[in-house]
Amino acid sequence: MERVLADCRSRLGFDLLGNTWNPVVLHALAEGPRRPCELRAEIGGISAKVLTGTLRRLEGYALVERRAYTPPSPRVEYALTGLGRSFLEPIRALGRWSAEYGDAFVAAQGWDDG
Repeated sequence: MERVLADCRSRLGFDLLGNTWNPVVLHALAEGPRRPCELRAEIGGISAKVLTGTLRRLEGYALVERRAYTPPSPRVEYALTGLGRSFLEPIRALGRWSAEYGDAFVAAQGWDDG
């Protein structure tokens, strides 16, 4: 088994998934470009400041691209890059795991689901 050191390539994916909002924002962009207000509405529970920081971080990682449109209808949209789309499969795999084992995980923690 490969060691997961700070400079290990495997660590990149763990670090990306380690930030609460990275996979959520990437998943929200899976269906196509979105404006920040659309992303906030779709995601729920994320402040404008946190969303902006997350989008900038993902843009810096080359997973998301920012598209600025000029008048007559100025707006900004964010879209996945090819690299960002390639990260959807690990996110979806985690989603599948959560759907299959989420109840058992919650029960093991003693958390009240209601």
